[in-house]
Amino acid sequence: MEYKLKHIAQLIGGEIVGDGDTLIKGIDSLDQCGPGQISFYFDPRYKDSLKTTKASAIIASSRCDLYGGPQVLVPNPALAYAKVTGLFAPPLPRYPGISDQATIHESCRMGERVSVYPFVYIGKDVEIGDDATIFPGVFIGDRVRIGPRTVIYPNVTILEDSLIGKDVIIHAGCVIGSDGFGFVRDGTRSVKIPQIGMVQIDDEVEIGANTTIDRAALGKTWIKRGVKTDNLVQIAHNVIVGEDTVIVAQTGLAGSVSVGKAAVIGGQVGVSDHVTIGDGVMIGSQSGVAKSLPKGSIVSGTPAIPHRLWLRTSSLLARLPEINERLRKVEKLINEMGEKIRK
Repeated sequence: MEYKLKHIAQLIGGEIVGDGDTLIKGIDSLDQCGPGQISFYFDPRYKDSLKTTKASAIIASSRCDLYGGPQVLVPNPALAYAKVTGLFAPPLPRYPGISDQATIHESCRMGERVSVYPFVYIGKDVEIGDDATIFPGVFIGDRVRIGPRTVIYPNVTILEDSLIGKDVIIHAGCVIGSDGFGFVRDGTRSVKIPQIGMVQIDDEVEIGANTTIDRAALGKTWIKRGVKTDNLVQIAHNVIVGEDTVIVAQTGLAGSVSVGKAAVIGGQVGVSDHVTIGDGVMIGSQSGVAKSLPKGSIVSGTPAIPHRLWLRTSSLLARLPEINERLRKVEKLINEMGEKIRK
């Protein structure tokens, strides 16, 4: 599919510099772009690529003299790139209807235009909304509710009583509604606490591949509207994640953690149980969070401390041997002076 550059500029609210009738049939990076494709520039590190790119047009925040072709100027090229990429993304592959190789309980209620691939299992009293897509190998337990236009990729497990909203994307290998990790010690033995709650995932959430979201011990584990998780995220029982929060890969949220709206949690972060993370908090990668964080905090490190303080302290780590040696010399000198004074 081809679009005139002026149509792309209209989509992203951009100003055209150059020929608005230039035809665009794809998008790629500056290095990989060829004729008929558009690219984007928002990082000075790629100036050399800007000089040599074969792109027919670029998206940038201000006019680039290093590039001679048509340009679309926007305040936020990264956001514009996301919108333009949607024009050229391949459509979602959908099975034509409901496969007779799927196992579906007779009590299941399907909306219109639902796509169910072969080798799907759907249990009792399940409801699936209009235009949903269920890929092969998906297990959907009893009484699950799935909203319109939701996409469930291969080998996802959604256990009983889970609620999934509309326009949700759950990537391959996820497990939704498994038992929370709840045990009580009886001497040296661990006695299981039955996990009788559920999981609720609201509208427009995207769950990365191989993420696990545990059912609540009581009540619900709740992923609110617009949350995005990367791959390999662990969300424990009774966690609440606020609207529009982003959680990067290999992060683990322990039981009963509460995360506010629009937080950003970096990769490999660990959050202890019953911690509250306020709205808009940013947590640097590989941080360990053992205490609650107020609204708007920016932290890094283990234990997590204000990010600017962490930058200063971490820069000293490489100098610790030198500082230690100097301190020992100073101590020695003080001791020697003290001995002289006493004599």
